[in-house]
Amino acid sequence: MTEALAPSSLLLPMFSSAAMRAVVDDRARIQRMLDFEAALARAEAAVGVIPHESVDPIVAATQAEKYDLAALAAAAPAAGNVLTPLVAALTAEVAKTSADAAGFVHWGASSQDAIDTALVLELRAGLDVLLTDLDRAVAAYVTLAGRYRRTATVARTGLQHALPMPFGLKVAGYAAALGRARERLKRLRREALIMQFGGEAGTLASLAERGFDVYERLAALLDLPLPDAPWHSHRDRLAEVAAALAILAGTCGKIGRDVALLMQTEVAEAFEPAPAGNGAAPPHRRQPIAAATVLACASMAAPLAATIMGAETHEHERAAGAWQAEWAIFPALLLAVSGALAGVADIGERLEVDNERMRANFDATNGLIVAPAVAAALVEKLGKSIADQVMDEAVQKTIAEKRHLRDILGEDERVTLMMTPGEVARLFEPLSYQGVAQTFIERLVASAQSRVPRR
Repeated sequence: MTEALAPSSLLLPMFSSAAMRAVVDDRARIQRMLDFEAALARAEAAVGVIPHESVDPIVAATQAEKYDLAALAAAAPAAGNVLTPLVAALTAEVAKTSADAAGFVHWGASSQDAIDTALVLELRAGLDVLLTDLDRAVAAYVTLAGRYRRTATVARTGLQHALPMPFGLKVAGYAAALGRARERLKRLRREALIMQFGGEAGTLASLAERGFDVYERLAALLDLPLPDAPWHSHRDRLAEVAAALAILAGTCGKIGRDVALLMQTEVAEAFEPAPAGNGAAPPHRRQPIAAATVLACASMAAPLAATIMGAETHEHERAAGAWQAEWAIFPALLLAVSGALAGVADIGERLEVDNERMRANFDATNGLIVAPAVAAALVEKLGKSIADQVMDEAVQKTIAEKRHLRDILGEDERVTLMMTPGEVARLFEPLSYQGVAQTFIERLVASAQSRVPRR
């Protein structure tokens, strides 16, 4: 197992998904390098670069289980990469059945061709894992948006009560942000994950006039887009993938942060699912376990992505150092992002919402949260000058006496002469002052579902 994210396999399950751990497993990585070698042999035989008789012995040897991972790891430091000892082992394996075919292993390719293409294949598999969990997460938060679109909660700015809002608007925002991440990854899967094949210096000179024929055939066999030319020292596409992964982790971190805050004892409005068998925790505490893991993974992702971006400085046609930094960082980044996203998807699918507590928190400021709505209604009834005076006095009295603004206004003759008790009470209904929040929910949900939002 590639332990790129943590020094112990005991920790990996906490900070990554099982599906992503399978993607970045050492043997899976070796198999992708061997897949390149098999496709290369087929492509070169198809256009007459190597004998057709060489293909079957080479392809038969490209099975990762045939190779000793520990031996490859031990030989890698001296070789400078794991591909060089792998090609030597592959050549020896082919020679067992055909000495002639063994001479055509890795023909015309560089170590970077195989390693970069294997990385691209790994990233493609990793993005597929993330896209599956993104589908799950988007669906969960879209469902929550519909379920709680009429549930009033407190909008908080600077960690303070601001105005009323539907809880559905908050979770619809999560769904839309995750939807944008999904579209970003889909685009990069199509555009950024492309084949690498250029030989020693990016010219395919060793293949002479058949170089481009092999180039085209190899891309088709690997089911990868054909680049304009080899990109050994141009890593902008990989940097964009890293940035997109970090952005996704950041979105997950925002959701995890909100959930952790909503779970505070003093707030207690929404909770991640309680873990089974958590009897050691005091009964009055609901620990944000999944949210904490999401936040931990999100905090790891951004520095990892920054390392990829810092490693764009490849000198000339092939680099010494910057390229090698990617080998450990990309698996770690995939693992961290998978952990963040899996946690967010799990939270969304089983989020527990306490409507009564939301209403209690809504009333914590004794009606002052809807003071702007009340003031606007009084202006219509009393005129701005008198309305401003009434509100100033009522707000001060509400704060001083710790009584509800509704009751204070109900005792003011200037108000009761112009408004019935029912009219005053309606001003304090939780969602009486939500603006166009319902329209925004619809638009966010449409965006999350890749539909055109309605006006």
